[in-house]
Amino acid sequence: MLTVESLKKSYDDTTRRSSRRSSGQGTRVYAVGGVDFEVHAGELFTLLGPSGCGKTTTLRAVAGLERPTEGRVTLGGTVLFDSAHGINVHANRRGLGMVFQSYAIWPHLSVFKNVSFPLEVMPRAKRPGRKEIQERVEHALDVTELGAYTSRPATKLSGGQQQRLALARALVTRPELMLLDEPLSNLDAKLRETMRFELKRLQRELNLTAIYVTHDQAEALVMSSRIAVMNKGRVEQIGKPREIYTKPATRFVAEFIGTSNFMEAKVVSVSGSEVRVDTAQGRLVARGVEVAPAVGATVLISIRPECVDLSRERRGNVPNEWAGTVLTRAFMGDVVDHIVGVGDLEIHNRSNPNLSIAPGTEVHFSVAPDKVILVPLD
Repeated sequence: MLTVESLKKSYDDTTRRSSRRSSGQGTRVYAVGGVDFEVHAGELFTLLGPSGCGKTTTLRAVAGLERPTEGRVTLGGTVLFDSAHGINVHANRRGLGMVFQSYAIWPHLSVFKNVSFPLEVMPRAKRPGRKEIQERVEHALDVTELGAYTSRPATKLSGGQQQRLALARALVTRPELMLLDEPLSNLDAKLRETMRFELKRLQRELNLTAIYVTHDQAEALVMSSRIAVMNKGRVEQIGKPREIYTKPATRFVAEFIGTSNFMEAKVVSVSGSEVRVDTAQGRLVARGVEVAPAVGATVLISIRPECVDLSRERRGNVPNEWAGTVLTRAFMGDVVDHIVGVGDLEIHNRSNPNLSIAPGTEVHFSVAPDKVILVPLD
């Protein structure tokens, strides 16, 4: 549905004026350094990454609020931007719905008027009749569960209701594509968690196609059909949430999505999809490896804390079992985190709260071979 190709956005580096004067050349800084992705109809596609990674700039380029330096953006059969042919459709003609981080509701208007406003200011040739505006506004308010607040001033709504009002205002125009720029970041933690499921419900029920920008990993994992993890203006990996979490393509992805235990290892044998590696602390077996490295290669091992099975007793009949000592533990409510020392290495374990082992206790832990992830070294 939406295709973004070789998108770049650069700015002058104003911090290096003296060097530009001496060299006679400008320095370009790329906020987006060549991004490619495709959004399919009916999916919620998330741009995920830390502050400054280029995700919001990419979204604004799709919206027409930023003019890219290079690239091409197409929606269906319509070219919205093409640097090679000088095409740049104005933002108000792209037919996109957008929900901002700040909601941007009009405080002097009622809930109904906030939602009807985009329809009322349409060009006369495209503007719906009064009856259709009434029906579309009521439908948008009903699906966002704001039907009981039509005459209420927008400022008298709660934070969650204001967020849904901004969404209703975007929905009422029936856009081909919705753009959501961190719409939940201003909500408190409990309400944010509730609204994740509300937004996902609406997206599925209305079969919306949307691009969602966030730095919140949990938000991305809960809501997304697919995720593009961005870093320094580029896409590191695109995939479904489970794939991104269980099979990170780079160290950055493995570190940014959740937490992980890392260690370098040397490949000692490869048999089909089974790879045996040696680390400074001992041997590990990895299974289900899709692209096996060469024997003798150095790789990075990633093991998620919840995949570390901790026990006070040695079992002996399981692969990848090591001995260690609990260094510290932390009760987190729904889980208990243990840090286990193995030589100079510290292994992070995340367990059911029923398991809580005191620091100083000798323990054994194991990792299933299919949970040992081989990550290419950067």
